[in-house]
Amino acid sequence: MLCEAKERELELLSPPLKQKITDEEELNDYKLRKRKGFENNIRKNRTVISNRIKYAEWEENLKELQRARSIYERALDVDHRNVTLWLKYAEMEMKNRQVNNARNIWDRAITILPRVKQFWYKYTYMEEMLGNVAGCRLVFERWMEWMPEEQAWHSYINFELRYKEVEKARCIYEKYILTSSVWDVKQFYGGFGN
Repeated sequence: MLCEAKERELELLSPPLKQKITDEEELNDYKLRKRKGFENNIRKNRTVISNRIKYAEWEENLKELQRARSIYERALDVDHRNVTLWLKYAEMEMKNRQVNNARNIWDRAITILPRVKQFWYKYTYMEEMLGNVAGCRLVFERWMEWMPEEQAWHSYINFELRYKEVEKARCIYEKYILTSSVWDVKQFYGGFGN
């Protein structure tokens, strides 16, 4: 019985037909059908962001970056709090060496969702990899205004130490100690209703 069931399973799973595209017209027809399929899927499942991401990634693979951007922007209109969406969008721009576009996306992401540390880490990493030390420092400064967790402060200190800015690293450490002490006192007294 098991062998028979396995044979039937193999019969049901025939491989999908592969289409060979031979000219520009067939390619355009294929793209049109594929886009209609994606758009229909989005229309049916408006809030399913993964469908939009797949669509944008497909357009990116075709090097249709404007179309991919449009899809990401429409997706952000639906769910601007989706962390994965922001990450995929910014990563697409970075992968395609669209640095200013990536900066704009990271900047929007940290403005809208300032407590998502992954955005800050990736933004500072990108700036440092580009050799934009001053820009990276500015992003770190903006981040520290949000009084992030201890690891974020250590990342900033380590950043300064990598560039032999010992005095700046010392100032950051002192600022961390001061702000964390003030924060702890506020938390302590906040517990008493003051």
